[in-house]
Amino acid sequence: MDITLARTFLEIAASGSFVRASERLHVTQTAVGARVRALEDQLGRPLFVRSKAGATLTSAGEHFMRYAPTLIQVWERARHQVAVPPGRRAVVTVGCETSLWDPLLVDWLLWMRRAAPQLALRTEVGDPEGLMREVADGILDIAIVYAPQQRPGLRIELLFEEKLVLVSTRRRGRAPVLADYVFIDWGPEFVAQHNLAFPDLASAGVSAGLGPVGRAYLLAAGGSGYFRLSAVRGALESGQLRRVPGAPEFLHPAYAVVAVSADVKVVTPALAGLRHVAGGGAPASVAKPTPRRAAKAAAAAA
Repeated sequence: MDITLARTFLEIAASGSFVRASERLHVTQTAVGARVRALEDQLGRPLFVRSKAGATLTSAGEHFMRYAPTLIQVWERARHQVAVPPGRRAVVTVGCETSLWDPLLVDWLLWMRRAAPQLALRTEVGDPEGLMREVADGILDIAIVYAPQQRPGLRIELLFEEKLVLVSTRRRGRAPVLADYVFIDWGPEFVAQHNLAFPDLASAGVSAGLGPVGRAYLLAAGGSGYFRLSAVRGALESGQLRRVPGAPEFLHPAYAVVAVSADVKVVTPALAGLRHVAGGGAPASVAKPTPRRAAKAAAAAA
């Protein structure tokens, strides 16, 4: 069976609309309709009931929903494992939301290089919706996102609760002022809490949807803003930035998303590494794991 048909089926089921599915898949509505007809012809049953409100699953569609994610995941896993580099036993692929990768992914790569050398490592950065879809499709083993939406065949676990802290380039910490405030959009929950705490800063002259961009601007131009503590820790230690005393902190949890059918031998050491570096543990380039720990991680992946 053409795996594209199963992907299209799942996208329609998730979005509840042929129109939205075509937008997410970047194909025409005609192509989406043709794929569904081809799939229904192969299965011998209608899978969707279409109406002005969208598309809902038939009883046959609900039955096929049990198997479609597995079909895609098995295919993608087979495709990746066939391409395992020489000297490695398997490939683990991790995707990270754009505003989350720095320094998480780099620290994780360094940790895995020492603790699980038998695994080939692949990473990517993208939007949360796309990452979730790739985990569901079996393209990614793990996705790290802030606000995951539950989908069939996926398991979600809290990875860490990041702190968003107010930092400034000023020598003397004080309340932020609108003139040089940099607003970073950390999502709807943060925006609501931030506007309650700082109603006068809701219309900052500079705003960014990406933390690293806002941080680079702040260090170059000066001012203050809210950033992930792990992302500004180096600048705080060097004295480039300072915490603003008494400023409220906001929690910003991040989650690991894994397919229920994922290969335990692959994802277990990968998740262990993510938990280690997310919890503030030193990457392997700074503190090499002891032989006992490295052996334990390797045994978990064997």
